[in-house]
Amino acid sequence: MPVKTSHVSLVATLTAVAVAVTLLIVVNPLQQRDSAAVLVQPSSTAATIDKAEVGLGAPEVPPPSAPATPSAGALPGATRPGTLPPVLDHGPRSGNKVALTFDADMTDAMRRQLRSGAVRSYANLKIIDRLEREEVPATFFLTGKWVEQYPEVTRRLAAGAHFELANHTYGHLAFTADCYGLPRIDRRQMTADVARTFDIVSAYGGRQTRYFRFPGLCHDRTALTELAPLGLTVVDGDVVSGDPFATAWQPIVRAVLDGVRPGSVIVLHVTEANAPMTDEALPHILAGLAERGLEPALLSEVLGTPPA
Repeated sequence: MPVKTSHVSLVATLTAVAVAVTLLIVVNPLQQRDSAAVLVQPSSTAATIDKAEVGLGAPEVPPPSAPATPSAGALPGATRPGTLPPVLDHGPRSGNKVALTFDADMTDAMRRQLRSGAVRSYANLKIIDRLEREEVPATFFLTGKWVEQYPEVTRRLAAGAHFELANHTYGHLAFTADCYGLPRIDRRQMTADVARTFDIVSAYGGRQTRYFRFPGLCHDRTALTELAPLGLTVVDGDVVSGDPFATAWQPIVRAVLDGVRPGSVIVLHVTEANAPMTDEALPHILAGLAERGLEPALLSEVLGTPPA
């Protein structure tokens, strides 16, 4: 009889424990959700890693001093990499918009002149002052070496509400033979030279483009083929001002106003020492454009890609 009683007690105890465990699981749904969350977490983490590996993670946030720049595919002038770059002289001849473009050249010889004191400056701040003061849109084709020489001026251009930035090679070397006496770049270096300049300029933010201008406007099919991987548009211009080494402002103004038409792309220079009369010509050019009912606009707008 004692054995039977002990056995019954043990069975009863085990039954009570089983019932209590069952009730705890059913009655405490919070514990169930917590357990589920723990189980799901590894899968969620793995998904995040996979996205990062294929470049689908969150984009990098630029520093406050550099406005966010859109991807290259969204930039004015961007073309499909691998295709021969288009070469444009002007935009549509309808409307009344024209583009003022300023080249910022810088060669090794120019750098040596600066360092020796033979010249004072290759950055004409009077031009920038007037454009800012009168809120005149303009596009600047920058060489990488000019940017390195004048980082503060570049920041000023990038911050300008009416300015956009484009590419004029790294060191202003010729991409063809017999290009105004410029030293020639090796074909094998062409792609890297232009890509390097896009990287240098893009670091400053502002209104970036995929527009490119060859030094001296000198190019051939070989040069265009070497730049095909970069997805850019070559912009020459249909109004060449002739401002480099001019000794008076009047011929510059005549060259511009005699040739300008709706959709024109005007080629000027912001390199003070070798284009010393451009700042004096600029107010007369602006006045002449206004008299003809023509209005300066960003290059992207003139070529048909209105700025965001």
